[in-house]
Amino acid sequence: MAQFFVIHPENPQARLVNQAVAIIRGGGLVVYPTDSGYALGCHIGDKAAQERIRRIRRLDDKHNFTLVCRDLSEIATYARVDNADYRAMRNATPGPYTFILRATGEVPRRLQNPKRKTIGIRIPDNRITMALLDALGEPLMSSTLIPPGGTLPMTDPEVIREEMGAHVDVIIDGGFSGLEPTTVVDLTEDVPKVVRTGQGDPEPFL
Repeated sequence: MAQFFVIHPENPQARLVNQAVAIIRGGGLVVYPTDSGYALGCHIGDKAAQERIRRIRRLDDKHNFTLVCRDLSEIATYARVDNADYRAMRNATPGPYTFILRATGEVPRRLQNPKRKTIGIRIPDNRITMALLDALGEPLMSSTLIPPGGTLPMTDPEVIREEMGAHVDVIIDGGFSGLEPTTVVDLTEDVPKVVRTGQGDPEPFL
């Protein structure tokens, strides 16, 4: 059964954050709050943990995994971003958006879309997420916690504990985190394309 950490949404307790990060580094799977529902996360280099996410969400090999980053300066390591895209992302982050970008060679091929060689990039506006990323020192490989057959992310930590406690290693209760998934914007072509409308305002990319 997963460990269950209640972490303050405004002032995350460093002790609990560090315990969660130790579990992630040890191959564990974490459920954590973002600004648009809860998400599943694991170490970027952990293939076994990634496969556990696939099984939990019943994902096929076409699914775009997302790297959750601390800020835009971290993105250049993992994605190709031109000046126009950088400005657009700077105006929208941190916030409830996922950006689809061309992956660099630093991204393991198993994380990329197999045909398009793309990766999702995300900078959430959530203090617990930022505390995790600061302690980890690198992005989290992540996927929104949407149950199989569902369309909306899970938002209630107690329900997550009941339904997912046997399948993950640590659940972080950070309170309510929004009802809608992120707005997904594809920035791989000359003109941005809104792939999914969610919590983030799509207007700047239309």
